[in-house]
Amino acid sequence: MKAVVMAGGEGTRLRPMTANQPKPLLPVANRPIMEHVLRLLKRHGVTETVVTLQFLAALVRNYFGDGDELGMSLQYATEDIPLGTAGSVKNAADRLRDDRFLVISGDALTDIDLSDMIRFHRENGALVTIGLKRVPNPLEFGIIIVDDEGRVQRFLEKPTWGQVFSDTVNTGIYVMEPEVLDAVAPGEPVDWSSDVFPALLERGAAIYGYVADGYWEDVGTHDSYLKAQADALSGKVELDLGGFELSPGVWVADSASVDPDAVLKGPLLIGEYAKVEAGAELREYTVLGNNAVVREGAFLHRAVVHDNVYLGPGAHLRGCVIGKSTDVMAGARIEENAVIGDECVIEAEAYVSSGVRVYPFKTIEAGAVVNTSVIWESRGQRNLFGPRGVSGLVNVEITAELCVRLASAYATTLRKGEYVVASRDCSLAARALKRAVIGALTAGAINVLDLEAAPLPVTRFHTARESAAGGIALRTTPGDPQSVDIVIMDDRGADLPPAAQRKLERVFSRQEFRRAFPGEIAELAYPARAFEDYTHELLRNVGVSGVRDMKVVVDCAGGTSSLVLPTLLGRVGVEVLTVNARLDDVSPTETLAERRRDLQRLSELVSSSRAAFGVRFDPVGERIALVDEKGQLISEERALLVVLDLVAAERRGGQVALPVTTTRVAEQVCRFHGVQVQWTSTAQDALTSAAAGPDMIFAADGRGGFVVPEFSPAIDGLAAFIRLLGLVARTRLSLSQIDARIPEVKLLKRTVPTPWAAKGAVMRSVIEAAEAEAQPGDQGLRVDTTDGVRVTRGDGSWVLVLPAAAEPVTDLWAEAGDVDGAQALIERWARIVEQAAG
Repeated sequence: MKAVVMAGGEGTRLRPMTANQPKPLLPVANRPIMEHVLRLLKRHGVTETVVTLQFLAALVRNYFGDGDELGMSLQYATEDIPLGTAGSVKNAADRLRDDRFLVISGDALTDIDLSDMIRFHRENGALVTIGLKRVPNPLEFGIIIVDDEGRVQRFLEKPTWGQVFSDTVNTGIYVMEPEVLDAVAPGEPVDWSSDVFPALLERGAAIYGYVADGYWEDVGTHDSYLKAQADALSGKVELDLGGFELSPGVWVADSASVDPDAVLKGPLLIGEYAKVEAGAELREYTVLGNNAVVREGAFLHRAVVHDNVYLGPGAHLRGCVIGKSTDVMAGARIEENAVIGDECVIEAEAYVSSGVRVYPFKTIEAGAVVNTSVIWESRGQRNLFGPRGVSGLVNVEITAELCVRLASAYATTLRKGEYVVASRDCSLAARALKRAVIGALTAGAINVLDLEAAPLPVTRFHTARESAAGGIALRTTPGDPQSVDIVIMDDRGADLPPAAQRKLERVFSRQEFRRAFPGEIAELAYPARAFEDYTHELLRNVGVSGVRDMKVVVDCAGGTSSLVLPTLLGRVGVEVLTVNARLDDVSPTETLAERRRDLQRLSELVSSSRAAFGVRFDPVGERIALVDEKGQLISEERALLVVLDLVAAERRGGQVALPVTTTRVAEQVCRFHGVQVQWTSTAQDALTSAAAGPDMIFAADGRGGFVVPEFSPAIDGLAAFIRLLGLVARTRLSLSQIDARIPEVKLLKRTVPTPWAAKGAVMRSVIEAAEAEAQPGDQGLRVDTTDGVRVTRGDGSWVLVLPAAAEPVTDLWAEAGDVDGAQALIERWARIVEQAAG
């Protein structure tokens, strides 16, 4: 006996879940509804099946193939236009003429006893047997009345309550004799219940109704979809859930990884290769799809999560559906009856209200409150570039596919045959993703000079020195081992300026990638003596006289600076105690707690060894932390002032470049030594551009990043260390003595949450408040818009209001003659920002 599975419906009421996939492929308990139907047929010995298709037919064919994986034989009958429930079966008539057949919907969940229904049909000698089910609300179904023997007396399709005469409805499951196909007109839209069955009934045909006792649910609405999931978990329908029962009602696939400290309260289902971290809580009636990731602190209750979904730390999902390949970032909250389509991004702290529908491929901005459905537009699609380049979670936001597209876009912005320098840190993720980048660049006719694992300053140096068109480096995000940064550079070795970023983003978003012809495929080369060349040029440009009697302690933090320092320190001749001088691919970055622990150890080593000072590099050798000879950690803010004082005292003239967020104590230091300050915006490109100017002797960003302009305009921790060695040796003062002679800083910082949509209004309010404060004739108050809005008073106190480029926040800095004055200043302007942000 054969079966016909009708799988041509669009499922419009289930959108956005069915916006880009047919309804039969919607997963229930992590398997498509139609797969459950096919497994039911097989259990009852029906293995030869014809599947009728219309909407997105190729997706169904590609998923099930010939049915061999299920132990079935599948054939397909595709309609050019919708032919109705009867017309679609008639479309497959040439395969159904030899025997009675069974018709069943491919998008209804059921475990009805098909064998008993076939027996009922055969014993009654029926032409058609209709599967019936008693339901509490029959309004959406066809009502059928049968007599005591089961013979059909009357039909009524989708009645009103006033027309309801029974609770026995048509399930869409039929057993038919092949002669019934003669009653269906070919090539026309025809329906069984409204057209064929009433006509047959008038002719006295033997049409019977089989009232089934099993489970049946027409998964036609979002409510019924969630109900079907809950019924599957509760055992109300007989399904193969797969995996094993970890505890009563908690079903976990064999390949899933569930931390013992995760909280699981069944009934629930965790799919293949899913990962649930410690501290996550999965409550009743939750279905977690295959390859899904649930980070620590996430909470799910009655949530249905499809395959390949990422749920960030602290994400909160209740009674919602999350489409496949969607990323729900840290702290996002999605309420009951909300539906998120496939391949969406719900950014950090976003709130999706109850009942909201977000269609596929949309982005909900961080911190957004979404009360209406998002169908056509994205809410706050973020820029590709952030403050650290292109950043994101490994294999969630930054995938090999994204790296290929990004590198292809970068190659398209360059001329064929040009060179790009590539490097990475020691992490396994950066290694894997860099291979994707190199493949895309060479396929785009761009030659690649691969430095392999190298400090970021070395990459910047060779990008500027090798006459390359640019550079690209992959590194683990500082403080976040789950994320990676892709740093793209111009021909100076500096981060891409905003104009070049926008050009690359346009190519990336349009996917207008240039491809090389076979004869134009570029080459991959590995430059020889890359570290030696860097070391030679650094020592040629930066003086280190008088350092041979010094002793220092150096912590390489398990990063790539350990590849350069042995050669560098060997040529300098300084006595050095080196720790963590290895490539640590297991921990390529450090948490705040690990950083504090290592700095404490560095402090102890400096004081016990009586070293002149200690320095700790970040894992890519770009930034440094300083410890004085007493073993005291010098804060990043004070470190800027100490090194500035040393440089200015030696040079006695020139200019220094500092971001506008720097304490105005730096101005006092420069004024004392006859040095001019050039204020820049907080963008790293702005600091690099300023450092390349004439008469520039120093630049720093106040976050451990220092520029040695005589060597390179880029931030370079290795060059800053060598420069500091020479300065300390020649000045004959210790770092603690220099620190002690610099005035105390009273600089405060605060962050105010600000929705993206409100940022423009916030800055307008800040400008208006600043202008109102500047009374006519008040010559002391100045308003500067170099970066954000900075208001400086006549007494030297100042406040800076700056909207963050990559987060829904506004940053404020304030400095005054004392801490109380700075506190009052920052609170006043924070209130202005909060009021404008609503």
